Amino acid sequence: MDPTLDEFKSLVDLSLDRYLPKEPAWPERVHAAMRYSIFAGGKRIRPLLCLAAAHAAGGAAGRERALSFACAVELIHTFSLIHDDLPSMDDDDLRRGRPTCHKAFDEATAILAGDALQTLAFEIIATDPAGIENPALVLEALTVLARACGTAGLIGGQMDDLKYEGIPATPADLERIHRTKTGALIVATVVGGGLLAGGTPDRVTALRAFAEPIGLAFQIVDDILDVSGDAAALGKTPGKDAKSGKATWVALHGLEASKQRAADLHAQALEALHSFGSEASLLRDLASRIIHRVS
Repeated sequence: MDPTLDEFKSLVDLSLDRYLPKEPAWPERVHAAMRYSIFAGGKRIRPLLCLAAAHAAGGAAGRERALSFACAVELIHTFSLIHDDLPSMDDDDLRRGRPTCHKAFDEATAILAGDALQTLAFEIIATDPAGIENPALVLEALTVLARACGTAGLIGGQMDDLKYEGIPATPADLERIHRTKTGALIVATVVGGGLLAGGTPDRVTALRAFAEPIGLAFQIVDDILDVSGDAAALGKTPGKDAKSGKATWVALHGLEASKQRAADLHAQALEALHSFGSEASLLRDLASRIIHRVS
């Protein structure tokens, strides 16, 4: 019987607890901030995508080889949220219904906690005993992830996100922001899972073709929720992007066109999985959850 997404989430949470330093260990305050942010109630969409991709490409053995990578991606995602919430970035007070890291601790601790999560992520992948079987694949997955986090991906997208606050962005500008700030890490998550599972080149290519539209759709849905979501469900104040003058899909294209674009991207992502059978059912389920989520 195939595993469930809830089983994947439990496995990821247990593994994250094992990987993260305990709070009493020195330096205690940074470790407390790291744990506070990691265990803030996230949905674990990215590690679930990684494990679902690994399952599609390599079954149970593939999932085992991709687990450390899945956890590392969640550490990097959380690092990006901590820094994104800082006063010098988006200046948010709430994340997932409770004070952001810099509010719960302080700004300096939040910066260091984010830095520590990012470095721990790469340490986890590089030292995973499962990687001994095929170090070349680990190196390839590490490279994919590092590029997704750098100036060609997450950091570049965040820079443009700040650049276009209050400045009109073209459709091409906006798509680049969304594909880099949000989409790049999602693509690296899925591709890395496929690689580490030992997927064939054709299967990894198909997984990338799935991840690219679903990564863009993820951020479009975020933009939609910012104008139509419920504050209790979101765990943060809706409407903040509009007040900040941020470039969003809804601001540029309108609400209905944004919903249609997300639906079209969803269909494109599913079509990319046409060569897979039931082994990709978890990926299909996750794609639906991403499109139809309320937070």
